Amino acid sequence: MNKVLLRVLGSAQDAGLPHPNCYCDNCKRAMDDPKFKRTAASLAIILPEEKRWHLIDATPDMKEQMIALQRAHNLEGQVMNSVFLTHAHIGHYPGLMFLGKESMNTKQVPVYTGSLMQTMLETHAPWSQLTGLENILLKEIAHDIPVHLEEGVDITPVEVPHRNEFSETFGFCIEGPTKKVLYIPDIDSWDKWEQRIEEVCEKVDICLLDATFFSSSDLAHLGDRDLSEIPHPMITNTMDRLQHLTDTCAIYFTHFNHSNPALHQDGVTRKLIESNGFFLADDGLEFVL
Repeated sequence: MNKVLLRVLGSAQDAGLPHPNCYCDNCKRAMDDPKFKRTAASLAIILPEEKRWHLIDATPDMKEQMIALQRAHNLEGQVMNSVFLTHAHIGHYPGLMFLGKESMNTKQVPVYTGSLMQTMLETHAPWSQLTGLENILLKEIAHDIPVHLEEGVDITPVEVPHRNEFSETFGFCIEGPTKKVLYIPDIDSWDKWEQRIEEVCEKVDICLLDATFFSSSDLAHLGDRDLSEIPHPMITNTMDRLQHLTDTCAIYFTHFNHSNPALHQDGVTRKLIESNGFFLADDGLEFVL
């Protein structure tokens, strides 16, 4: 069996780090220090020996994420073999624009989406041009129905509750030759989900979970955002629920809001997370599946 890799292309919430029009400490540091910058949350499944790769979420940062991936694995000029989309929020699908005639002008790249998002992409401009010109070929996915991706690699959509203004929201269970990964970058709360996150994590080897906010105080200093309008599980709550699994499952946090104090690499918050057996997913992190 040839090697299968999972790469974290990006680990920030939709607008990345630095966040537009924000001059909080995290954003100012990211402006001055490129190493502190984070791009929007996305993954790639890579088969380097076959020169094939698959994208999970097409972010606004897709162009630079592709460059980093391609140069790291000698995939220059190799277009992704498919795209899987979690949902229709701005950090997760606008990168599709780079597949259109004004840019890469791809030919029938399979794009896997839920039925609501498929309708949106087919009927709303400018995305309808991608489907009309067959830059992309939409393929419907549904909860708990696996998609066979490559030999030894399957990906199963897992529907989760989120602010579904335009589409349903999925996480993905990615099963490689030796390891299974759960990826849920966006969810309103673990309590609203029909499944118990503890039981789902027990069945996998690696988790990459929504870490948008560390606690409810993350946005307090900004003053103009209401957390009730952008619900996400707090890292503190997730750690309480999954603490007993850290010896058997590698649990990583991703999808960090620019305000998140966990982003301070030498700070108290990150040390607290890591001392409890959890990890932070950084851009460029890779796992062997």
